[in-house]
Amino acid sequence: MPATSANLGPAFDCAGLALTLHDVVEFAVRDGGLTVEVSGVGAAELPTDESHLVVRAFRAACEQLGWTPPGLCVRAVNAIPQGRGMGSSAAAVVAGVVGAWALCPGVEAVDGDAVLRLVSEIEGHPDNVAACLLGGATLSWTTPGGARADRLPVSDEVLPVLLVPEATLSTHLARTLLPDAVPHADAAFNAARAALLVHALVAEPSQLLEATEDRLHQRQRAEAMPATIALVDRLRAAGHAAVVSGAGPSVLVLTRRHPDDVPGDPAAAVRVREVTDVTPEGWRVYPLEVDSGGARVTRVAPGVSSS
Repeated sequence: MPATSANLGPAFDCAGLALTLHDVVEFAVRDGGLTVEVSGVGAAELPTDESHLVVRAFRAACEQLGWTPPGLCVRAVNAIPQGRGMGSSAAAVVAGVVGAWALCPGVEAVDGDAVLRLVSEIEGHPDNVAACLLGGATLSWTTPGGARADRLPVSDEVLPVLLVPEATLSTHLARTLLPDAVPHADAAFNAARAALLVHALVAEPSQLLEATEDRLHQRQRAEAMPATIALVDRLRAAGHAAVVSGAGPSVLVLTRRHPDDVPGDPAAAVRVREVTDVTPEGWRVYPLEVDSGGARVTRVAPGVSSS
């Protein structure tokens, strides 16, 4: 399951980007009981019982499918930091739901539309889960029939860099800081920038700096993450397309790959070193790629799958 960054500046609650940092979750149907094993990032802080988010999502999908497995073993190897605006909860929810679909007897294939609707209901909004499920950059929206999403072909020039602090921030707290109403001029500003963002991601990465401008949600949450906003301001002043990653406090920088750079070698990216040089001490730097595949299912043995 890939990490994801939502909003991408102006496209609040409707855009996401899948990144090449992954949690791997293995499921096995057993004769009885529940076993949850967690290793990797944040393992000591996560529950190992029915309250684990992967298990809760798995159970919700089983209920929808009308299937009750006799017993379940879950093994999660986590690489996505929790509480940093990198889609860790979205990855857990997608893993649980996709895992149930993959293991359910009589189900020949994962129904992507049904999975998207359910994971969006569990997560509360579709931006991160859509990107995690589909890969690439996604646009998502809700209808009376549930969440919908579509995938954008991201330009090969776009090279994401994540800057991750030690501090965490809950999405719930971040949302409580948003105003109930916004000025019409700010809404129009963001609508224009969100439209430009699509063009910049797909065809014209040179416009990413302007395309990632926001007036609706980042500055409004500054009191909860002053170091994050200060870093975004420094980077943008230096010409980098920097935004708050999701609800924060991580920062996503959409740098551009030079045509002569070797794909898959983030160290060769233009201006990545400039981004690193202004990153505060104690922050981790993740030069990544856009994950174009999204959620993947691998069948290891009968009754076992990993996602």
